Amino acid sequence: MRFHPGVAALVGVLLWGVGCSHDDLSGSSIRVGDVAPKVHTTKLSDVDGDVNQLTTYRFPDREMYQYSIDEAVSSGKPSVIVFATPAHCTQCDEQLQLLKGIRQQHGDDLIFVHIDQYKNSSAYAAFGVRGDPWMYVVDRKGIVQYIMPGRTLLPEISGILDDVLKG
Repeated sequence: MRFHPGVAALVGVLLWGVGCSHDDLSGSSIRVGDVAPKVHTTKLSDVDGDVNQLTTYRFPDREMYQYSIDEAVSSGKPSVIVFATPAHCTQCDEQLQLLKGIRQQHGDDLIFVHIDQYKNSSAYAAFGVRGDPWMYVVDRKGIVQYIMPGRTLLPEISGILDDVLKG
């Protein structure tokens, strides 16, 4: 059997993209204006503080694992729910790095919840997410205000969060 560099490169690119989303909403069953699903997800206190049981992210922000989705969307605070599986998605790793910094800036004004497909797959099913990364911004009343498939950059996220915090 002969080695074909072109075929190997194509296979590599295809495998790299598995799980990474496209910039459309066809992967989600939730729409803007819907009530966010109140699905219970495992959080840090459920695993005796072992963050590695909740994420495949190399540098997790423990604050993103303090709440289950059902608690976050019922809290009366705006919530950012990010679906990302960094073990197989480079964009997910970059998205989580960005969100870690944003979360630190906003302190207690927002609740951030990171959901990893390998650790909380039931949430992926409840939201109908079929790709990574995907981000939902939920208002104080538990209503989905924004859905962002794929990697989102700082200016876009900042504007969205400012808008939700004003509401």
